[in-house]
Amino acid sequence: MSAIQLVENVKKNIGKVIVGKEAQAEEMLLALVCGGHVLIEDVPGLGKTTLVTALARSLNCTYSRIQFTSDLLPSDVTGYTAFNPKTGEREVCFGGLMAQIVLADEINRTSPKTQSSLLEAMQEAQLTIDGKTYPLPTPFIVLATQNPVEHTGTYPLPEAQLDRFFMQISLGYPTHEEEIDILKRNMRARPIDELEPVASAEDILALREERKKIICADAVLDYIIQIAEATRKDERISLGISPRGCIALTEAAMANALFSGRDYTLPDDVQKLAVHVLAHRLVLDRRSGIRGESRSSILTSIIREIKVPAVS
Repeated sequence: MSAIQLVENVKKNIGKVIVGKEAQAEEMLLALVCGGHVLIEDVPGLGKTTLVTALARSLNCTYSRIQFTSDLLPSDVTGYTAFNPKTGEREVCFGGLMAQIVLADEINRTSPKTQSSLLEAMQEAQLTIDGKTYPLPTPFIVLATQNPVEHTGTYPLPEAQLDRFFMQISLGYPTHEEEIDILKRNMRARPIDELEPVASAEDILALREERKKIICADAVLDYIIQIAEATRKDERISLGISPRGCIALTEAAMANALFSGRDYTLPDDVQKLAVHVLAHRLVLDRRSGIRGESRSSILTSIIREIKVPAVS
């Protein structure tokens, strides 16, 4: 199955459940192919959980939802060892992270200590429980959600952890026509219950190998570095894009080229994904926040000022 065919099949399948979110479904699939993780920031009730569940079912992947609360412990996330009185031995009880697709729901509602329990899994694809390391299943992705308008009882993610997320996306409200379609679909049944797989985890792993073969010209790499350097020099930004951000944008551009049926990247691939991959990594100057400027708007203005290279 080609990359284009797989992406279209998955988007069409998810479209049976979620209306009008094909772009977000493709972005989540792109992050999965790149081995990255996604932060979904939006208000409640827009279908974040349903979208993640639909992705897992479309790919026939194991799925786990962790509801992050103020009393959640790190061991609830990673796992712990417990004494089995029948065998007289200690056994490992894995937490919610032992799955291929993990929904970290309302991640900013739990303490920083519990939030940090995700870091090893997100970076190394492994868990350490009582000094012993266990590999996570592949492919593995954490899709974390948070509500941007609630602040009481929340713990904002630190910059170091935000930088671990491959990209940040939002769903947004549906259009009038899309919402009518949503109401009709949910009048008598739950579409998610009837969803069948259209691809497999092995297909994703195969796409990961194909992505590595995509050619990324020096001009495109230079374009990415110019964007990063511009963020480091901009007076509106106190902390610009790190090399990790540049690597992520390069991988995203290569995956987008693959999804487009090309074996080479273009500046268009960079421009399409730059805001999703880079904006959440920026730390704005205090004056920018007072003026009401957003990370996305500042990054967009920076990209507009950089000359687009010609790639032959």
